[in-house]
Amino acid sequence: MTIPAQTSGTTLTKDAAPGETLLKVTGLQKHFPIKKGLLQRQVGAVRAVDGIDFEVKAGETLGVVGESGCGKSTMGRLITRLLEPTAGKVEFEGKDITHLGVGGMRPLRRDVQMIFQDPYSSLNPRHTIGTIVSAPFKLQGVQPEGGVKKEVQRLLSVVGLNPEHYNRYPHEFSGGQRQRIGIARALALNPKLVVADEPVSALDVSIQAQVVNLLDDLQTELGLTYVIIAHDLSVVRHVSDRIAVMYLGKIMELADRDLLYKSPMHPYTKALMSAVPIPDPARKAAKSERILLKGDVPSPIAPPSGCRFHTRCWKATQICTTTEPPLKELRPGQQVACHHPENFEDQVPQDVVLLTAAKEAAELVSEQALAESAATSAAVAAEVEASEASEAEPSETEASETDASGAESPETEATETEASETEASGAESPETEATETEASETEASETEASGAESPETEAEASEGAESSDEEPPAKKK
Repeated sequence: MTIPAQTSGTTLTKDAAPGETLLKVTGLQKHFPIKKGLLQRQVGAVRAVDGIDFEVKAGETLGVVGESGCGKSTMGRLITRLLEPTAGKVEFEGKDITHLGVGGMRPLRRDVQMIFQDPYSSLNPRHTIGTIVSAPFKLQGVQPEGGVKKEVQRLLSVVGLNPEHYNRYPHEFSGGQRQRIGIARALALNPKLVVADEPVSALDVSIQAQVVNLLDDLQTELGLTYVIIAHDLSVVRHVSDRIAVMYLGKIMELADRDLLYKSPMHPYTKALMSAVPIPDPARKAAKSERILLKGDVPSPIAPPSGCRFHTRCWKATQICTTTEPPLKELRPGQQVACHHPENFEDQVPQDVVLLTAAKEAAELVSEQALAESAATSAAVAAEVEASEASEAEPSETEASETDASGAESPETEATETEASETEASGAESPETEATETEASETEASETEASGAESPETEAEASEGAESSDEEPPAKKK
């Protein structure tokens, strides 16, 4: 697919080079107040987003997955400043945009755009497609080279629509075409960051692939940076460089795409991966390995203490109810918030008493999944212990080998347990006396060492003395 060149009237300078941090989020929170009574006093709050930290580098795609109600869409609206954060900080290109007003955010709207989830409600049915796509130019006061109409028609051709449909209304287009119109509107001012809130969830499967491939092509041609929110794990895997797994307003795991799908560390991530159907008719009769989680997601009004997943986790212990695990990097490129991670050594090995909820959840988890989890964790822990032991203790030196240069008789190839000490002064006597052991053990057999002229060191003699506790081999004649 060839992307038509952007006109000079809307080209903006790209300050962040590929690999540099474009967006940084620190401790971001959003609590929606709950008010009751005549005086509308606040009696609680919905903790939609309750403290998340992540970074997005220029040119990459960050995928965000999780169950419905975990705060994905709210997080997307916070980083685009469509919602005012309750606490935390949002930095774009090193500039704090957390509490900028409408006037302060107006210049940044060129660089930060959003593709909304519902292509039906996000387009005004009273306006034509030309009016909808040209709205960013009018709001920002930008006059494209060649006129607004020519630029809008170019954008429609970029997203695979007919430029001649400039005067049509949204109801004349299908769902996939409406989503392309939303993409064209988001790309009008050539932004640096595009937040796509489930861009393909309302589309047919055949149309999803077209829109996903379109987003991929646009990123390659225009150097865009994406934050893609989705439910479909296969779509996220196809387009993302890194993936963040959210649960009840928190990020449970943040890892590179290949690491996350190959060896997920958080139990919740493993449960999500097990729910992905495998389109293989040959496995229709095979036993399902899906992990069934007990219960529903707790209410964000009163989230559980400690780890928020402990009410449904089959590995939860007492510490999970009292101490919230921090999101830390256990493996290069993989950050996890868990006391008892999968595919890694246990962070709290002394706490082994499972909670009642964990025992009930374990009954719903397949025995094969539990056995695989236990075996993997034990193997990883054994590897870590072995590596630590090998680093702590120096490697033992190999057993000394006798210098047999010039020795022609087969009797000179005696075992390493022989404790004879040869005279090195050029003597060629056929028999040598065996050294006495420290415990006055039985005398070692005499060996014929004709032609052996290399002296043995004191270390060899002492080692031979220690090893002479074993029964010496029979003397060969």
